[in-house]
Amino acid sequence: MLKGISPILSPDLLSVLYKMGHGDEIILADAHFPGESFNGNVLRADGIKIPDLLAAILPLFELDQYVDNPLVMMDAVPGDTLDPTVERSYLKSIRITNPNAKPVERVERFAFYERATKAYAVVITGETAKYGNIILKKGVTPILTSKPTNCE
Repeated sequence: MLKGISPILSPDLLSVLYKMGHGDEIILADAHFPGESFNGNVLRADGIKIPDLLAAILPLFELDQYVDNPLVMMDAVPGDTLDPTVERSYLKSIRITNPNAKPVERVERFAFYERATKAYAVVITGETAKYGNIILKKGVTPILTSKPTNCE
């Protein structure tokens, strides 16, 4: 265990988040998402809901400020409807560390799948909400301006 880091973040997920570069995308996918069909870098976070993962990840992860939509979710297929409480619950967790987060972009199902093929990683969660998948685009981490302690 590490201080200041949520215990729901596995060592593998922490490693992926650390290795991602700016512009890379990670998908937090619901339990039904066919991650293995689209991406070779799939991690498991079974039993963990996406709002909890967002609250754990985003203190460590800078969202891309240079794109219009660093947050992307799958849109409903024609004839289906979205549950607005899903996005609201995600935004509640996102705004803990990103109060000025840009609006969530909605993309068509197969466009979302195409982005999954190019994502740095896919995290299959315990989320059961329909259309509960979200893409996070990583930004540039701000440079610390203070001098580290115990360094000469």
